[in-house]
Amino acid sequence: MHRKIERIIGNIEKVIIGKREVAELSLVALLAGGHVLLEDVPGVGKTMMVRALAKSVSAEFKRIQFTPDLLPSDVLGVSIYNPKTLQFEFRPGPIVGNIILADEINRTSPKTQSALLECMEESSVSIDGEVIPLPMPFFVMATQNPIEYEGTFPLPEAQLDRFLMKIRMGYPTESEEIEILRRAEKSVPIDHLEPVVTINELLELQEEVRNVYVDDSVKGYIVQLARATREDAGVYLGVSPRGTIALMRASQAYAKMQDRDFVKPDDVQYLAPFVFGHRIILKPEARYEGVTVDDVLDNIIAGSVIPIRRFVER
Repeated sequence: MHRKIERIIGNIEKVIIGKREVAELSLVALLAGGHVLLEDVPGVGKTMMVRALAKSVSAEFKRIQFTPDLLPSDVLGVSIYNPKTLQFEFRPGPIVGNIILADEINRTSPKTQSALLECMEESSVSIDGEVIPLPMPFFVMATQNPIEYEGTFPLPEAQLDRFLMKIRMGYPTESEEIEILRRAEKSVPIDHLEPVVTINELLELQEEVRNVYVDDSVKGYIVQLARATREDAGVYLGVSPRGTIALMRASQAYAKMQDRDFVKPDDVQYLAPFVFGHRIILKPEARYEGVTVDDVLDNIIAGSVIPIRRFVER
C-alpha cells in the first residue's frame, strides 16, 4: 500500500478499531474527489471516523447537526450589511471547511438537503448571485440512521446519486469491543491524535489519482456492469452515467492506494457494490420475493465478461 495512505489508515486505527475497510473506502472517496453516505445505527463510531480522518490529514473539520428546523442559510452562511463599509459582507456557514460531517442528513428538510448537495456537486456556495468557491480539498461525509424513520426526510434518488459511495460500519466483534473499552477507560483516544500528512500532500495525492491509467478495456467493463443494472429484470432504476464516472474515479483512487499507476478489473469488481448499491432501485415484485440490491450486483458481477488483457505496470 502507498506509504502515505498506510500512515493515514494506521493513524485512524488508533481511534477506530476493526474498521480498516471503512477507513480505506473513506480515503478512496476523499482521494477521488467524491463524498460518502455513511449509514448505520447510532453509536458505532460514524462521527469518530470522520474526526479521525480530518485530524490525520491536517484538515479543517466542521460538523453540521441536521434538524427539521435547519435553514439553508444555517449551512451556507449569510450576507450581512456592514454600516461602516456600506456594503454586504458574506459570513460563511459551517459548510466552508475541508472535511464536513453532515450528521443525520435525513432529519432536515429537502430544501436544506438540496443546499448541501449543491455544494457537493459544484464545490462552491451561491449567495445573492455571487459564487464563492469552497476550500480544497472539500469532502462531505453524511450520516443517517437506517432504523428510525419517524420525522425524517429520505434522500431522493437524484440526491443519493451525488454521493460517490455508500458505506455501512457494522458492530465490532467481541474482542474489538473489549479493546475499545480498554482504550476509552482513562482517556479519549481522538484527543491525542496528531496529523500524519499535510493538506498539500493530500492535494498532491488527489492530483496523482487523476493520472492513474484506465485502459479502454476496463472502461468498457465499467460500462458493461452499469448497463447490466439497467437491463436487469428486477431493477426499476439502474446506474446512471454519473455512476460509471464515479466507479472509474473510485477505481483510480483505489489503485493509487495500492501503489499502482493503473486500474485492474479486480479494483472495479471490489468497489462496484459500494458505488452502485445506492444508485439502484428494485421493482416492488423483486423486493416482495426477497431480492436485494446486493443479490442483483453479485449476479451481475458473477455473469460479467472480465477483460482478459494482461495488466502489468506501465
